[in-house]
Formats: sequence, C-alpha cells, structure tokens
Amino acid sequence: MSLCNVSLNNTRKVNPMKNRYLKSFEDAQIKVEPPRFKAGDTLKLGIRIQEGDKMRTQNFEGVCISLRGSGVGKTFCVRKIGANGVGVERIFPLYAASLVSIEVLRVGRVRRAKLYYLRHRKGKAARIKEVRKKELV
Repeated sequence: MSLCNVSLNNTRKVNPMKNRYLKSFEDAQIKVEPPRFKAGDTLKLGIRIQEGDKMRTQNFEGVCISLRGSGVGKTFCVRKIGANGVGVERIFPLYAASLVSIEVLRVGRVRRAKLYYLRHRKGKAARIKEVRKKELV
C-alpha cells in the first residue's frame, strides 16, 4: 500500500461556539477551586458519607497515584495501605459534592505521571521521596 492513497481529510472539525458553551457550563459547575496536587503527593480527603438519616465525614489518607481527565470530569486515584497490609484504591471526581476537603500533607518527588507500579511494591520499596524546601540561613 502506498502512502499516496491515504486521505488527509479525516480530521474532525470543532465548532468554536460549542466549545464556548461547554466552557461556560463547566465554569458554572465549579464551586470551589481545590488545591493543586499531582501524582506522588500524600493527600488527606474528607468524604461526606450518609448512614441512614445521619451525615458524617470520613477521612481517607493516601498517595495520589494518577490524575486523568480535564475540566469538570477530572478524576484522581488515591492509594492507601489498609488493615492487614491490603492496598485500597479509590477514584474520586475532583469536583464531587461528596468531597468536603482535600489537604496536601506531603509533596512527593516522582518522575512519572502515573504511579501504578506502586501496586506491586511492598513496605519500604513503596515509599516516595519527599520534596524538601531549602531553608535560608
């Protein structure tokens, strides 16, 4: 097959008005801007949980192993080691109403955007280096 026969007209045309409407809709959905974080950061999340007719806040603390998506649909995955050394991963929408608080406890120094390799590591091998700020003397 020669490359001359390949059609270059398969590109999809994007309507700029549609993008403008979607952008304004997404901006209206965002109530509070969450703190900036990236993969490798240790997060403490406050999650609103309804038990019967009562509402309570449950904390979930772990390492952010991935961020994906954009805009209102952006999600992130947090991994922690639970009871008996069992790994627990939860995926949260960044702008979910059930997320009461997001707090960055430690800033990790990693060289990957997705830290899925941590799933196969145990103990000290699963540690992430912490970014330390230089102190002025």
